[in-house]
Amino acid sequence: MLKKKSAYTVAILGATGAVGKETLEILEERKFPLASLRLFASKRSAGEVMTCQGKEWTVEELLPSSSFAGVDFAFISATDAISKEYGPRLGAAGVVVIDDSAVFRMDAEVPLVVPEVNAAALRSLPRGIVAIPNCTTTPLVMALKPLHEAAGVKRVVVTTFQSVSGTGAAAMDELLEQTRALMAFRDVKAEVYPYQIAFNLLPHIGSFSESGDCSEEVKIVRETRKILDAPKLRVTSTTVRVPVLRCHSEAINVELEKPLTANEARAALAAMPGVLVYDDPVKKLYPMPLDATGKDEVYVGRIREDESITNGLNLWVVSDNLRKGAALNAIQIAECLVQG
Repeated sequence: MLKKKSAYTVAILGATGAVGKETLEILEERKFPLASLRLFASKRSAGEVMTCQGKEWTVEELLPSSSFAGVDFAFISATDAISKEYGPRLGAAGVVVIDDSAVFRMDAEVPLVVPEVNAAALRSLPRGIVAIPNCTTTPLVMALKPLHEAAGVKRVVVTTFQSVSGTGAAAMDELLEQTRALMAFRDVKAEVYPYQIAFNLLPHIGSFSESGDCSEEVKIVRETRKILDAPKLRVTSTTVRVPVLRCHSEAINVELEKPLTANEARAALAAMPGVLVYDDPVKKLYPMPLDATGKDEVYVGRIREDESITNGLNLWVVSDNLRKGAALNAIQIAECLVQG
């Protein structure tokens, strides 16, 4: 579908959001072969000027009449409604759509891709759409893949500690404003979340099902199985929103088919592209959101054997949700397609 060129025209739908801004930064950092850039957002942001690769680009209002003639790649980081409306339309018109929503992730005709894990899934794009996983699924599967290859993963228990940037810029603003208000002994307003997030934890991300699972927890389970091509893999998750601006953290417990020592696990993880083993308890070296902010790597530490189960391991994983969890992963997919 993608014609080989020396440079490509890229459209970003949701350009002024947190992920959209990160996408612009990474396009520049990685020197993506950019011929032209089209930036789309809501009417409120239309006319705003943004810079990338030494040029200024004006944000256009996204409308049903918007033309995408000549566009090679479209990164969609907006609402589910925008993905549903524009994803199939652009894919059918020959644009390679790389979508950040949950709309297409479980579609059998849409590959769900983390390039370091399953780049081979990009060989076929029947709908012209590639989905990127939830920003907690991506670091999870990157940590699981080398362990799965080394010893076979039987069961995964993951608890996530997700920063407010996963909800968007308004949530980041709300955390900062609530913190200021509390420090000044003023009343706190909760608008983005159902409760105060500053100095608090919310064990609730997404909507609740009849079984009591949050939609975020269901996504992690289903997406992990699809990416690892392990439909019967036993996975359970609990997702928690924490008062951190950026980076998601995960406590992962893994039950393996075969024995794997902590040192063997460290070696397997260290050999995994995109993973940084950051693990020296004696020196108090373990991943934290402050370490991973603005970084591309998935940080893994607190690697230790779990003696409560046969062939068990515990891991602590931290990743920048706006980068590897979203914008970077999308751009890496485009790079894979450009390189063929």
